[in-house]
Order: sequence, then structure tokens, then C-alpha cells
Amino acid sequence: MSKPSPYPRYVLLRYLSGALLFRVVFCCCVLVSLLEILALLEQTTPILQRHLGILGIINYACMRMPFLLSGALPLSTLIGALLMLTQMTLASEMAILRAAGLSTLGLYKYLVPATLLIGLAGVVLDDQVTPRSEQALAAWWNRTDPTPQDGHSFWFHDGSNLTHIGHVADGGNMLGTVDVYLRDGGGMLNKTMHAQTAQYTGAHGWTLYDVEGLTIDLKDQKVDRLDHQTNIPWNTTLTPRDFIRLSSGNAPLSTSTIIGMLRGQLASDSSPGFLKAGLMERFLRPASLLVLLLIAMPVIYIPPRTGTRSWLPVWCLGAGLLFIVVQGLLRAMGNAGLLPPPIATVPTLIIFTLGALTVLLRNETR
Repeated sequence: MSKPSPYPRYVLLRYLSGALLFRVVFCCCVLVSLLEILALLEQTTPILQRHLGILGIINYACMRMPFLLSGALPLSTLIGALLMLTQMTLASEMAILRAAGLSTLGLYKYLVPATLLIGLAGVVLDDQVTPRSEQALAAWWNRTDPTPQDGHSFWFHDGSNLTHIGHVADGGNMLGTVDVYLRDGGGMLNKTMHAQTAQYTGAHGWTLYDVEGLTIDLKDQKVDRLDHQTNIPWNTTLTPRDFIRLSSGNAPLSTSTIIGMLRGQLASDSSPGFLKAGLMERFLRPASLLVLLLIAMPVIYIPPRTGTRSWLPVWCLGAGLLFIVVQGLLRAMGNAGLLPPPIATVPTLIIFTLGALTVLLRNETR
């Protein structure tokens, strides 16, 4: 007796994956377009005030797009899955598949590959594309700023040293009001330097101008003032790109940058908890999308007579939005150091997975 051909399975897998991917991409395009319009409504006036013209608006929109796409991906997956499953249910396609022996678990398995593909694309977007585009946007925005001295100041750790920068200008090549606090291996302050400005040249690196400082001997309780110097070289491994990154606050970071900051190899202005939580959330992105897909699954139980009057898609959409909100709330608590990174990322996935499975099992036993 010959075995049944697996070809129909691949046909169904291709059909369901294509339908899901098409709707997710369509929802992404709509959401990103709306977010771009809202962003441009806020930024068009500053762009035109800087005399950047239409080209400046286009540059801003293009460089901002990866960040908006990354943020819209979870909601697009939820809405795309709801649209596909609801349309298939109302068109009796789901009834035909169930009559042919396809279970709810089997349907979920067929949708998992496409969801994982979307999740992996989101990981690559978060890890490689978004950090670079946001870095380029921050450098371009700083370079075209007519009043960079009005920019905000910031602190950061560079190894054992602590540094304060008044403002960044010229795309990171100029710094205003540089204060460097040098510490020894034991973490004790032994020297301070204050410079009015700092300038970067590719050949000679960083140069500090109008430098004053103190040498501190805490054991002997002695403080000596250093002679004023017009300019001195600044021995630091930081580049203009690093100062743009540090001046941008909580800018998107690549995995290699986060690991370097956690190991103390790169300058950082973020807490270890913030970095670890961001790293865990990034690589749990595919799992989050699988949970959203599971939350959308109950719409296949819409009664045929109810049709579009059913409130089930609305409840599923609300549950998915609640998942995204709770996940963001716990993530914020992890960033603030109120929760350890595993508690800020994993429990939400478990709780909503169990809740969605409970709803599916309840509908199956009816």
C-alpha cells in the first residue's frame, strides 16, 4: 500500500504562510505610513527651519522608517493574523479544513514557520538595521543643528573614568564643556580635567582646548591645581559615532555594542539591567509573535450564523493589545531596575500563553 503524498501538506503550508505574510506586510505598511505622517507633522517645521527642504524631509522619513517598522511589527502580526483567520472562518474555509481533519493545533503548526520568519526578520531589524539608521539620523540631525550649544548634557562611564559632556556638535566631531574624572584601579578619584571644547580630527584624534584640572591625593589629603594649557591630546578610544550614540539617550543598540558595554569595553550611560533586559527582549521577539498568533487563534470559533456581528475578533484584539502593553510595562520596570531582566521579559509570555491555551481548550470542549 503506497504512502499518501506529502504534497498537499506543502500546498496548505504555502497557502497559509503566504496569506499570513501578505496581511502582516500590508498592516505594517499601513501602520508605518500613519506613524511616518505623525512624525513628519512634528518634524517638518524644524527641518524647513534648517533650510533642508524637501530632500531633508525625505531623508528624515527614510532614516526613521526602520525604527517605526520595528515598533509596528508586533501589532501588525496580531492584526494580520486576525484578518486572515477571520476571513477564512467567515468564508467557510476553516470549516472545510476542520472537516478534512485539520485540528486547531495543526493549523497553528502550519502558521508557525511564517511567524518565526517574521520574528527573525524583526531580530535582524532590531539588531543591525535600526541601530545604524538611528545613528545616521542622530548624526545628520546634530550636524544640521544651527544651535548645537542648546543640546542636552550627559554623563557616561568609560572604563573606570566618569565623563560629562555639555553638548555635541558637527555630527560628533565637536564637544562643548568636557569634564573628565579619572579614577585609579580601586575606584578612587585622582585627577580631574575641565576643557572648554574638544575637537576630533581623523589623523590626530581628540584635542582638548583651554584645559584646567586638579590632581588629588586622598591618602595625603592633598589637592594641586594643574597649569592652564591651551590644548592637549585626549587619550580616549571614543569616536564621534560614540558621542552621537551617548547623546541620543536610549538609542537602539546592536548586540555587539550591548555586550561590549556590559563587559566595560565600550562607554555606557545605561544600567546593566537596562542592557540585559533589552538583549533578552530582542531575542525573545519570535516567541512574542508566536504568543500573539496564539491569542488570535480563537476567532476560528466564530459561529457561522453570527458572521461579522461577532465580538470575538474584538476580544482577541483587546487581549493582544493588553499583552503588548503589559510587556512594555514590565520592560519599563526592568529598565528602571525595579525588576530583574528575566522577570521583566519572560513571565508575560508564559501568562498570556496559558490564557490563550485555556480559551482554545474551552472552545474545543464545547
